[in-house]
Amino acid sequence: MPQTGPQSVDRALAILDAVADTAGPVSAKALARQAGCSLSTAYHLLAPLTERGYLLRTARGYVPGPRIPGLHRDYLRHLEPAGRMTDLLARLRRATGAEAYYTAYRGGLITVVDTTAPVTDTANPFGPGRETRAHATAHGKALLAELPRPLRRRYLAEHGMARLTGSTIVSADALEAELARVRGQGYAVSLGEADPAYTCVAVALPRPRAGEDDAVHALSVSLPTEEFRRRPAEIRTALARAAASRP
Repeated sequence: MPQTGPQSVDRALAILDAVADTAGPVSAKALARQAGCSLSTAYHLLAPLTERGYLLRTARGYVPGPRIPGLHRDYLRHLEPAGRMTDLLARLRRATGAEAYYTAYRGGLITVVDTTAPVTDTANPFGPGRETRAHATAHGKALLAELPRPLRRRYLAEHGMARLTGSTIVSADALEAELARVRGQGYAVSLGEADPAYTCVAVALPRPRAGEDDAVHALSVSLPTEEFRRRPAEIRTALARAAASRP
């Protein structure tokens, strides 16, 4: 990843990312390699990260620390109605048998904020975190369709429109036509566009007001494409009901 700030800050963040992205504890030596620094520099960065609770040192290496869950709670608190969506996602999961997601656009970024998918489900293609495939996902389309065109163009210019499968929309004009359909029908569908095995369906949640700095929210589900083909109307109806009953 290119350096975007002071080298020490970039390296500290690279260390945090490396620990978060690894399934188990990571040694200081491995973290030094991934951060591109000496072992002594790695220890120099690891000390404050551990002291502040962002990392925890175990006998086998470093793991995420106790500060991380608090950061997630703070994120949810700042991004209303995120803190009240957990029960709604669980109800949607029970109603559809599909994994449910809460996604938001804010400040030029799209983030999968919460999901019913287990953290151990590494095969799930729509895990929590920053979403860079908005043109190919239903939740991305639902959010982009709500944005003013200049913000939408800016987002796509910054994130691109990579071809992920044979069904991915990679033309700006074709995507604009697709987003017009999303606005007209009130929901978005990604039929194997981000992952050939999965289909996702999404609806944008109503906003009390419009503005460049306002977050836009979406509710979605994902399930194997073959399963979706057997009951598309049922999935869309359950999603619409869940969105209408949101807290």
